[in-house]
Amino acid sequence: MAEVTDSEVTDETNDPGAAPYGNFIHYYTFNPPENRLSLIPTTLLHDVAYGTESSESILLLDVGCNSGDLSVALYKHLQGHNSRGDTTERELRLLGFDLDEDLILRAEQTNPFPENITFIPLDITHDASSRTQLESYLARFGRSRFHLCACLAVTMWVHLNHGDAALLQLLSLLASLCEHLLLEAQPWKCYRSAARRLRKLGRNDFDHFRKLEIRGDIAEHARKHLERRCGMELVRSFGNTTWDRKLLFFRRCERKQGEL
Repeated sequence: MAEVTDSEVTDETNDPGAAPYGNFIHYYTFNPPENRLSLIPTTLLHDVAYGTESSESILLLDVGCNSGDLSVALYKHLQGHNSRGDTTERELRLLGFDLDEDLILRAEQTNPFPENITFIPLDITHDASSRTQLESYLARFGRSRFHLCACLAVTMWVHLNHGDAALLQLLSLLASLCEHLLLEAQPWKCYRSAARRLRKLGRNDFDHFRKLEIRGDIAEHARKHLERRCGMELVRSFGNTTWDRKLLFFRRCERKQGEL
């Protein structure tokens, strides 16, 4: 799941009208993984104390993984480096999911690390069933949360197709399932672009677009919800991607979830 703006893609197969849930067929040809990874330190896991002090696997979650290109690139980017450039014996395992089964099949077929990277079809908006599947994966490693969750260019599609409540539910669900959250929320201009492209194809508007009350600075809305309602705090911003979107890094804090 990911976003395209007017000037970036002309192929209708990659148009939000043809992929209204962000499940573009060739997404990483026009937004390659390097556009995000160039902002993320290779030492990130060590910087947040996931070093050599434990032998347990470090669990990563990629939300809306599309065909898996970014999942694989993120895995390689974070694997085996600490602040001194040394390698670590801790094993990384990544779970990527997307609602598009065809994209998941492609991800599985091209997966160079099948022992450590798993792809599954899953619709995150089905809260009860998706939570069950994710918790089942975590249970295999004796954990209740992922060490790091990456939710990159997914929030808009949940928001447009399912409304304000679904956006907040998504953020709450992810916050409950991870220790650290890497979030890239599409800005409001992308919503307008996606809706405009849909209309150009002569299709009905997104179900919730005109009824949304959460507007404007979506990243700021997300930050406030995560900090005020989900027991997380913003650690830092890694800056803006080449598509001018904030890449925000959150962690769980000591206060209880829901505490203001």
